[in-house]
Amino acid sequence: QVQLVESGGGLVQAGGSLRLSCAASGRTFSNYAMAWFRQAPGREREFVASIKWRSGNTDYADSVKGRFTISRDNAKNTVYLEMNSLKPEVTAVYYCAADPLGRGLPRIQTYMYWGQGTQVTVSS
Repeated sequence: QVQLVESGGGLVQAGGSLRLSCAASGRTFSNYAMAWFRQAPGREREFVASIKWRSGNTDYADSVKGRFTISRDNAKNTVYLEMNSLKPEVTAVYYCAADPLGRGLPRIQTYMYWGQGTQVTVSS
């Protein structure tokens, strides 16, 4: 059974940085695509970034390009989201997701497995 466990969230001041981690277990993930989504209070869950595990190809939401970086560590079966120059408007619960078909699309419906989420709060 696939399990995704996020960590690394917290409270940070505007302009600061955070690195989120998503530890994946229960499968061989080489054919998967992994992604980060976020959901702010009162808003729909939205795509942040994705990475195809085998190729390392990445995709980003326009709003985070140049400030966020998604990466993976094959040996640790872990996906990361490095977030820099943080702004209060990125405050949300951040979720890790896995697509066994390896598509890496910015659509919630294409991800079969989800973590429990980690809270990121950016203060002004």
